[in-house]
Amino acid sequence: MRAQPLRLTITPSLWRIAATTLLSLWLASCAGLGGAASPPSIDRAESLWQRGDTAAAAREFERLADGNDFSAATDFRLRAARAWLAAQRPADARRVLTALDGAVRAAGATLSPAQQNGRQLADIDLALGEGQAQAAWAQLAALKEPRDPAQREAWLELRQRIAIATARPVDAVRAQVAREPLLGTDAARLAARRELFAQLRTASQRGVKLEPLAAERDTVLRGWLELGPIAAMAADRGGAGPALAAWRARYPTHPAADLVRSEFSSSGPTTGFASGAHVAVLLPITGRAAGPAAQIRDGMLAALYATPELGRPEMRVYDTGLQTVAAALDEAQRNGAEFVVGPLTREEVLEAADYSERRPPVLALNFLPGERVPPESFFQYALSPEDDARLVARRMLADGRRRGVALVPEGDWGNRVLAAFTEELVAGGGQLLSSAPYTPGSNDYGGPIQNVLRLSDSRARHRRLESMLGTSLEFQPRRRSDIDFIFAPATASTARMLRPQLRFHFAGDIPTYATSDAFEPGLASNQDLDGLIFPDMPWVLSGGESVEKLRAATTSAFGEGARGRGKLYAFGYDAWLLATALRGETLARSGREGASGVVVDGATGRISFDANGRSRRELEWAQMRGGTPKLLPGGTTSGTSGDGSGGSR
Repeated sequence: MRAQPLRLTITPSLWRIAATTLLSLWLASCAGLGGAASPPSIDRAESLWQRGDTAAAAREFERLADGNDFSAATDFRLRAARAWLAAQRPADARRVLTALDGAVRAAGATLSPAQQNGRQLADIDLALGEGQAQAAWAQLAALKEPRDPAQREAWLELRQRIAIATARPVDAVRAQVAREPLLGTDAARLAARRELFAQLRTASQRGVKLEPLAAERDTVLRGWLELGPIAAMAADRGGAGPALAAWRARYPTHPAADLVRSEFSSSGPTTGFASGAHVAVLLPITGRAAGPAAQIRDGMLAALYATPELGRPEMRVYDTGLQTVAAALDEAQRNGAEFVVGPLTREEVLEAADYSERRPPVLALNFLPGERVPPESFFQYALSPEDDARLVARRMLADGRRRGVALVPEGDWGNRVLAAFTEELVAGGGQLLSSAPYTPGSNDYGGPIQNVLRLSDSRARHRRLESMLGTSLEFQPRRRSDIDFIFAPATASTARMLRPQLRFHFAGDIPTYATSDAFEPGLASNQDLDGLIFPDMPWVLSGGESVEKLRAATTSAFGEGARGRGKLYAFGYDAWLLATALRGETLARSGREGASGVVVDGATGRISFDANGRSRRELEWAQMRGGTPKLLPGGTTSGTSGDGSGGSR
């Protein structure tokens, strides 16, 4: 049922929370009243306002208006009207505004621009206070948003309250987010966040539907909208701990994160786990996969150490290089594990899926085969080259490039990547005109390049023409002209040789795309990749909040050993964040539904899960220029799941 527009009732406690912020807004929107020279009664009025006794503050402002000249009296009456509205006494606010209008007529004066703005906002606020929220919204929409920062702040604060009252939560959040940079102190910003938190909670309790999907890729907006119903649940019936844990795992750097921690500090830990809970990590710490496993383990440890001690679980590593996955699960079950992260390799993940005994929820670090239906509470997270290939196909189509060719490495990895790319390209209306395999590790890729570009056809025509004419002809081979792109997945070392050879063979101007495997940071030879377009994780390409959080956690956990941490380290870090989020969701939901609300903005991308509990990642996009990856507009592109390894080929 569609939520009806509501008349917002502001409780006295909420006004006490927001009083400091509201006072600063109206002080700024009216003309200055002086500072240190202000008479004591102004201090009393402001003190009353800050304590939440807005009715007493309104009376004090009215008395001040009676004893001052026209300009100062106008300011005081505007503030008195605002205070009466805060006290939920619109009749008194209307009386004061009527007196103000009479004083203006009697003096034959004109209000200053700041006073005119304050007077207009007062009328709109009065309409809201008298229960005419929709009319107030229309009036505010007709009022041009002020350019002056102080007046704009007041305008946005009022827009936020009216948006909540008219069941427009998205507009309310956007107004608050726009206000924050205009607030002068951390205390004012915290008060504004508390105000929005209370408004969203109240709106959710009244039946307003908060739609996180309306936020699209705006994580701050989406986080606020998801928080409203959780806060309402906690206030109405308690038991919001798992949902709060999942929210905090999804939005570790959200502006409301500290607020959530303080608001719910008495409700116990919100990390998804109780203090000392046992999380089993299944990794092949010994054996041929020991190197990758150690990187992943260290990433998990960094995330663990970044968890507040209240609610920090115990991580126990079970070495699947020394025992079978079934034996490790048996031992973890006997030890009381509440969640399992791992195993890692494809074979181990299949063994874990075949485990028939009772076990806790599992976050496997690789994918099951596409045709395999996962068991209950079995989630899968991987850095899949097939996912990268699908991302590339969608990016090409979005860039308007629909026809092209592919150069892929020989072997199973290349076959899987090419199949995933082709499937996604064709599904989107594109066409792969030709493909050619190359031998990884070779120094010369001229043969496959000439083949896929039809340069060999051009040379054959040249030879036939010389034979017919019986003379030698000056010749430059021509590549095919019917292609919009080249898809060239490769390792970093191969890509640095392949890209220059494409330029040598007259294909340097054709947009060339690769998977994330093609880039390795910090190498001088990366200039050979110039022009290459590829997706990669934030840990590699950017310095966003998730990356800065991981870098701080890395330094805290490992000190100087933080240097040189690669993609698998970030993969381990995000695996722990996902385990925390999934733990909270599986406490609130059952089976694979436990992944339905999990979205984590991590170091490896924005991660969510499909209906089968398989991870999907959104990555950033870059193009090599001058040996450096430059982020491309358009942000991330969503990926679907496919067979792949947790970062290994």
